[in-house]
Order: sequence, then C-alpha cells, then structure tokens
Amino acid sequence: MNTPPDLIALVSLAGAAADAHVLRELTQRGHPALRVRHGYVFQRLMRAECTATDLAAQLGVTQQAMSKTVAELARDGYLRTTEDPRDRRRRVVVLTDRAHDAIEAARDARRSLMSRLRSSVDDDQLAAATEALSALLGALELSRAVEDGAVPDPDPDGRG
Repeated sequence: MNTPPDLIALVSLAGAAADAHVLRELTQRGHPALRVRHGYVFQRLMRAECTATDLAAQLGVTQQAMSKTVAELARDGYLRTTEDPRDRRRRVVVLTDRAHDAIEAARDARRSLMSRLRSSVDDDQLAAATEALSALLGALELSRAVEDGAVPDPDPDGRG
C-alpha cells in the first residue's frame, strides 16, 4: 500500500505544477521564451531599476550569468538598459511594456488558479493552508524576503 505524500512533498508538487501552469499561460499569451527564473529578475526590477551587477548580487548568481540573462531578456524585448542619470558610467536595467504584459499574464494565471482552489475548499481551509505555508516559509527563513519581494532564486545555477 502506498503512503500518501506528506505536506512538504505536496507543497513541492503543487509549486512545480503551479509554475508549469503559469508558463503554459505565458506561452499562450505570447511569451514562450520566459522561464520561472526570469520572474526573479522581474520581481527585483518591479521594485527598482538597478544594474546587472546589482541583480547578480541580489539573486546570488555570477555577474556573467546575470549579464547573459539580461541580454536574453533584452533580445526578447522584456528589458532594456539605459544610462543612469546619476552616474553615466552605470547602465541600469528596466522593464519594458512587454515585460509588464508578461507580469500581468502571470498574475492572471495565478488568479485563475486561486479561483479554482477557492471553488474546492472553504474559507477556513484556505486560511489554514495559508497559515501553514507561511509557517513553512518562516521555518525556511524566507518570511522577510517574501514580505520585501526579494525571494532568492531557488535554483540560481539553472540546474532544476
């Protein structure tokens, strides 16, 4: 007889499935090149423009890896670099309208998942699940990062 998956396994499976759902929706909405890791870059840039070096430090990747990611996203029309008005030697990375469209498409996909979830659980169950997942983030020392919109990329080397 199979043992049912524990909560951590369910969280992992649900997270992967939710990511896959969002990526499918992004593809259908004209953003087939985007990957989950790009969301971490967008998350940072929604808060403030910064350099590729700043992004690399914040996400725990090498400057070379971040420069490659920024170049890919710029090539695909999601980012552009511009001269920093305070220091002309610096190039800041900014989101384009195409990136904002992709962000909205991802939000729509997550809202649709939430709607589907709400149709199968009651408010108390949803509140309890939210509390349990918040506690898990706390146990992983990610609560502050979630609050600050600065969640680190869980796979900075792109191995997953």
